[in-house]
Amino acid sequence: MFKKINEDALKYHEGGKIATEITKPCDTQLDLSLAYTPGVAIPCKEIQRDPSLAYKYTAKGNLVAVITDGTAVLGLGDIGALAGKPVMEGKAVLFKKFANVDAVDIQINEKDPDKIVDICAAIADTFGGINLEDIAAPKCFEIEQKLQERVNIPVMHDDQHGTAIITTAGLINVLDITGKDIEEIKIVVIGAGAAGIACAKMYRNLGAKNIVMVDSKGVINTKRTDLTSHKQEFAIDTDDETLADAMRGADMMLGLSGPKLVSGEMVKSMADNPIIFACSNPTPEIMPDEAHAVRDDLIMGTGRSDFPNQVNNVLGFPFIFRGALDVRASKITENMKMAAARALANLAKEPIPYYVKAAYNDTTLEYGKNHIIPKPFNKEICIWVASAVAQAAIDDGVSTMDDFDLEAYKTHMRSLMYLNHEYDEH
Repeated sequence: MFKKINEDALKYHEGGKIATEITKPCDTQLDLSLAYTPGVAIPCKEIQRDPSLAYKYTAKGNLVAVITDGTAVLGLGDIGALAGKPVMEGKAVLFKKFANVDAVDIQINEKDPDKIVDICAAIADTFGGINLEDIAAPKCFEIEQKLQERVNIPVMHDDQHGTAIITTAGLINVLDITGKDIEEIKIVVIGAGAAGIACAKMYRNLGAKNIVMVDSKGVINTKRTDLTSHKQEFAIDTDDETLADAMRGADMMLGLSGPKLVSGEMVKSMADNPIIFACSNPTPEIMPDEAHAVRDDLIMGTGRSDFPNQVNNVLGFPFIFRGALDVRASKITENMKMAAARALANLAKEPIPYYVKAAYNDTTLEYGKNHIIPKPFNKEICIWVASAVAQAAIDDGVSTMDDFDLEAYKTHMRSLMYLNHEYDEH
């Protein structure tokens, strides 16, 4: 079986997964003179006069750079920038498929954070946004922050924020289903890398007060002297040292670590109506059947598509950038990320379209324990999330647009998603 999958994967990737396409005719002498010389000089002069016109006369406003240094590619680790190229091409495919955002993959053969920032800043004018990808912690925090300070387009390290946004949406709905209070629940985060720290920060922004983080050496507490500055932010005063200690009485467990780290006994020790997001791929921290065998009040999600409540970053990044690009946002704020999470949570409560049920061969799909997060093929995600992000950008004052009409934008997005219209400028 695995040999067949390997062969299919290699065949699928032959020649790459992305290509460029032209959006204007180039069939006559006149077309050629407009596409290139002499006609191309006219928009060049206009952009020189007013740089913002690059959004009008070029593809900048619908173009994202997917950039990596190859130091944390999937679960493969530091395999190098070039070896990570198939993943970056795949990210470009998802941008285009789900949100009609054009993307270019860029592999940087450089490990120094400051040099990476310099390189990205130097090419930033080409793009409407930058998606940092598969860059190892802790330097990913520094790169994202420093780069955003130097450019006036949105920068997002999806490995950090994508999982945070999706699991926050799920958490919002679990609180709704169970009636629990975000300020009172205990949350255990296994894994203190880029994603784990970003998730913990977002849960705290949602109102969480009791977050216990666990890394490979145990509970991150104030007794430890080996903590980075990012981990120190979540060090708590506790006698708990092991994962088993942390799991006792926990209302939520988020796993961003490795396979089979959580036992049935640990799940038994959790609070009533617990939620488990076991996101290690392909083998979760605990398999759903093992967890459900010891708890019938459990709500569970994984990173896999063959179990309910898949935590899949494709629910976030294409639509977050879609909304940010469409209002020419200069950055992605915390409010924009939370708006995306709340939009996903609200959409999960809506009636599920027939085509989604058909795609998953499940006519019983409805909001509840097995559907707290929307399915990736739900076209409504683009409409709901992009609109929420765009409005949040306007509210936060990071958009250059002064005539944004939310209802008109939703109408346009619905046309784009359901009538397959070509994307045009707003």
